[in-house]
Amino acid sequence: MSSIIGRSAFRATRSLRAAGPTAGAGAREKQEAGQKVLKSAGKKDPELIVLFTIMSGAFALVGWHFSRSPTSSSSENPVAKVVGSEPWKTGGSGKYEYHPGGDANQPKKEAPSALNTVIIPNVNLPKELHEKYNKYGKEGY
Repeated sequence: MSSIIGRSAFRATRSLRAAGPTAGAGAREKQEAGQKVLKSAGKKDPELIVLFTIMSGAFALVGWHFSRSPTSSSSENPVAKVVGSEPWKTGGSGKYEYHPGGDANQPKKEAPSALNTVIIPNVNLPKELHEKYNKYGKEGY
């Protein structure tokens, strides 16, 4: 399959022998013929001009938007971490500490777990399932 694609791509390109001094002899005629076709198409279907204008404006707007605020791989915000609160320095249980709101004057708090946890209130489970799956408020979570 790839050999078929390679052959058709090779046939679509201009041969190297034709790239000599007379290679661009028919290019001007082809360009003029293409311009005539575009002008006649614009006269036959004037809505194409409106469509072209709208699509050009849309692409320009998208390009402008992504040049001003490009997408990123993550939307993390920097957090003011307490200096020296790393678990290997404190010998703690593995939780970092941070200042709420990034204000170093506020008392430090333990950061939430790195695991994604969701607390769903008002769930009626049998007691054994609740004890098994509910980790909220338990030591080490």
